[in-house]
Amino acid sequence: MTSRFRVVLIAFYVCQALQPQQNQWKSVGAANILAVHTIHSNSHWNLMRGVLRTLTDHGHTVTVFTPIVDGDRDGYTEVDISGDSEVRVGLNASQVTSCQSTQTIMAHIASSSRINCDIVFDHPRMREILDDHQPRLYDVVVAEVLELDCVSYVATVLRVPSIYVVPPPIVTYTERSFFGHVPNPAAVSNLLFWRGVPKTFVDRFFNTLQTVYGSWLLWSDEQRLRKSDPRPFDAVESAKPSLIFTNTHFITEPSRPLPPDVVQIGGIHLTPPGSIPKDILEFIDDAPHGVIYFTFGSLVSMSSLPEKVLIAFRETFTAISQKVLWKYEGDMKDKPKNVMTRKWFPQRDLLLHPNVKLFISHGGISGVYETVDAGVPVVGFPICYDQPRNIDNLVDAGMAISMDLYSVTKDTLLNAILQIVNDEKYRKNAKIASERFKDRPMSPADSV
Repeated sequence: MTSRFRVVLIAFYVCQALQPQQNQWKSVGAANILAVHTIHSNSHWNLMRGVLRTLTDHGHTVTVFTPIVDGDRDGYTEVDISGDSEVRVGLNASQVTSCQSTQTIMAHIASSSRINCDIVFDHPRMREILDDHQPRLYDVVVAEVLELDCVSYVATVLRVPSIYVVPPPIVTYTERSFFGHVPNPAAVSNLLFWRGVPKTFVDRFFNTLQTVYGSWLLWSDEQRLRKSDPRPFDAVESAKPSLIFTNTHFITEPSRPLPPDVVQIGGIHLTPPGSIPKDILEFIDDAPHGVIYFTFGSLVSMSSLPEKVLIAFRETFTAISQKVLWKYEGDMKDKPKNVMTRKWFPQRDLLLHPNVKLFISHGGISGVYETVDAGVPVVGFPICYDQPRNIDNLVDAGMAISMDLYSVTKDTLLNAILQIVNDEKYRKNAKIASERFKDRPMSPADSV
């Protein structure tokens, strides 16, 4: 027997010894997932929809309670809860600016979270699920959470693990509860701060002050509501999530410590480009100096802005050589000749068009990822919530200029537009940010 044959024979016996018996193999099957999405906001739904679509694409079965009906597909069932939910689409500008106060925001989060949970738990289908007591009716609960997690009550009753989907880029005021740690306010800006990174002593001081104050406000508002208007879910300790998907990416969110159960999936809502309607495409292609796209997303009704602000925008657009696509509801008086208005534009497709030179935005996180992915510079008018820090992160990346909406004038806006359009560094930095945004070992969908 040759030495080579002995080696082959020994290797064969070793493999036989290591091979598991047939009953040792474990099969991996699809999961039956119960999802809960409570906030009637398109930007929040973008993230949750991306996660759920990925799960169904991989063969899992999803039943989702949601106020935004997206259309059924294989393995996907929606339970519409839109009837009583608060709509956060097309709001009056005055309603939105009222959220600039930390005290107002915390009170709203505390009350609206409980109201949204009431809507879910009072739904006949959810009551049927919770009262059924069938073991392992669902394998896991996927819940969209903002700053409070009363929806985790579902996972507690069903005795299954929970997965959190967090729409904002950071949840400062409950990060200890969700993630198990507290970010250092000297290095990590809170959700409502106006800086992406606290750079100076003054920044760090006010960031710390706002973090402590906001956390105390949210806790006290929640405790007050628990005592004055108790709910069944108040009597049950919140189930801690086994996994958390956050709407973040390092190019739009500064580096900060995160535990291993947090997975960053910022940009999961991005889809392959589609076709642009013919009339809009002709408008873009017939713009020798390029096109500016202007929108404040689905949250704010543009026509509700103060007249002096609208006049400043109209006068500025009249004075530039670029054409403008302006998301605007209703008829616009004194509309400039170089402006096209629509109630809706295919934003993702427009930003990917090479002739779009600038994006004027309020800094919503969905639009931020879309413009970073497309490599288009930004003039930002952050209004409230996470928008100031979102825009400031783009400013730090060298691809944006941040402005105040209610003090804008023709001269200040015109200078900002001309600075970005004429200075190549903004487009160059935007392209660098785009390359870094796409340069990742796994796509957001694969990370799920």
